[in-house]
Amino acid sequence: MRIVVDAMGGDLAPDAAALGALDAAEKLGVQVVLVGRGEQILACLKRHGIETLPQGVEIAHAEDVVDMHDDPASVVKTRKESSMVVGLRMLADGQGDAFVSAGSTGALLSAATLIVKRVRGIRRAAMGPLIPTKTGGRTVLIDCGANAECTPEFLLQFAFMGSYYAQKTLAVERPRVALLNIGAEDTKGGALQKQTYALLQKANDAGYINFAGNIEARDVPLGGADVVVADGFSGNVLLKGIEGTALFMASLVKKIFMRNFFTKLAGLVCKQGIAKLKGMLDYRETGGTLLLGITKPVVKAHGSSDRLAMFHSIRQAAEAVEAGVAQDLAQNIDKMTVPKELDHVSGT
Repeated sequence: MRIVVDAMGGDLAPDAAALGALDAAEKLGVQVVLVGRGEQILACLKRHGIETLPQGVEIAHAEDVVDMHDDPASVVKTRKESSMVVGLRMLADGQGDAFVSAGSTGALLSAATLIVKRVRGIRRAAMGPLIPTKTGGRTVLIDCGANAECTPEFLLQFAFMGSYYAQKTLAVERPRVALLNIGAEDTKGGALQKQTYALLQKANDAGYINFAGNIEARDVPLGGADVVVADGFSGNVLLKGIEGTALFMASLVKKIFMRNFFTKLAGLVCKQGIAKLKGMLDYRETGGTLLLGITKPVVKAHGSSDRLAMFHSIRQAAEAVEAGVAQDLAQNIDKMTVPKELDHVSGT
């Protein structure tokens, strides 16, 4: 298996990508191609005492870099020799099985759509991060920022894609799909939510998905659904809210245990449990976000990804390849498009 990695994307590039690639090659047994400025990548490795590329890691030179301020819609034309664009072209040409980047989300989505292409029949690719829940499982949130403005048809397809993704990655035979809303009642929300609710209910009645109704934000981390469907704006607010709350709670717990000698002793007793909780909430250990709807696996790593985060993003890309997520989406597109009998509900 060959994973192509954008070595120049992210706040800690190229160190994070290069070192994460070394770990992936050693621990996962995958081949990793680091795309970017070769001299900088080699200099980074030398700073860490690595004089030659280890087995399983190679470099594909790309002189340019996509800047966070670049117009996402034009990077394919204006940044043809960038690490992101060159890497995606390698993926599209069959020189890799998956692609990972911690660079600009908008640029990655746009370039992946134009170069690697969407699965035929999918109207919009979407981001589907896995959120840890109180029950010990994970929930697919789709979308979380790729599509700020959506139509009911987009959200219906997100439900299909998220449901199928949950089956493949979470081993849930009949994932519970819920629509993010301001209340559980079917009359809640604006026009988008109400029209989407009707579509999802019709799809449920037809046996296409297992629709569990609306879900409020507070019930998502409690495990109220296996798949949460949202427009990109609302989904991003939910995701960032969960991340912020996790950081706040972690700092609060640390403050409590550091209060005095006795609380420090209590902290030592609880150390193992605290470490497990921290791991559940740490984005560095959960991996990146798979772009669902693209013909080959493309993973968006967090912009501030370090060595550990890049390793887990590469791991996630490898798992997506092994699961055949992209291929299975293409093979089951008939289940993810708006059925003709539902056209009158969506207005298409």
